[in-house]
Amino acid sequence: MNTSNITNYKPKDFAELVGVSVKTLQRWDREGILKANRTPTDRRYYTYDQYLQFKGINNEDDTRETVIYARVSTRNQKDDLKNQTEFLKQFCNARGIIVNQCMEDYGSGLNYNRKKWNALLDMVMEQKVKTIVISNKDRFIRFGYDWFEKFCQKFHTNILIVNNEALSPNEELVQDIISILHVFSCRLYGLRKYKNQIREDEEIAKELQNGNKSDAGADADHP
Repeated sequence: MNTSNITNYKPKDFAELVGVSVKTLQRWDREGILKANRTPTDRRYYTYDQYLQFKGINNEDDTRETVIYARVSTRNQKDDLKNQTEFLKQFCNARGIIVNQCMEDYGSGLNYNRKKWNALLDMVMEQKVKTIVISNKDRFIRFGYDWFEKFCQKFHTNILIVNNEALSPNEELVQDIISILHVFSCRLYGLRKYKNQIREDEEIAKELQNGNKSDAGADADHP
């Protein structure tokens, strides 16, 4: 089974993906250059296969890998990581998807320096990955998923999301929120400290100015 068939695009998203306007897609559809698919309610959509065809990539000759990517925040969650990986393997097996590699990562979804995640992105840029299979978006990245999805698409890599919320522990989300609050609290504290320092410097400057004025007055009284 070809996993790329699972991903469908609305005309607006597909137009952005291939770098043309929606009006151009509509014209291509009318002229038979790139025919849109239709839903039962007659809404237009495009598939990942159409994107590859537009880019001149032959699916039958595509030897790139399908990679499962699983992540938890800490090594104390080894069992959760194992369950996540096994679920994704079963999901792929049930759909006839051949998995070439499983990548298991430790680290917060806010961390852009995860070792396996960076290695996966390197593989994407090297045109070695056809499909990335994840349980849900925050396993890949907590914030900014849409940007990274478009980044992968630029290298003709599709991300298949299973959307199993049970594999995304709420505790991790709480930890990430606490981390964000901590960062901003530190910044606010630093800003307040900076403002206090400025205020103290201004007070010192005023005292020096007043002292200089007093000295100048005393000199004037005693020529």
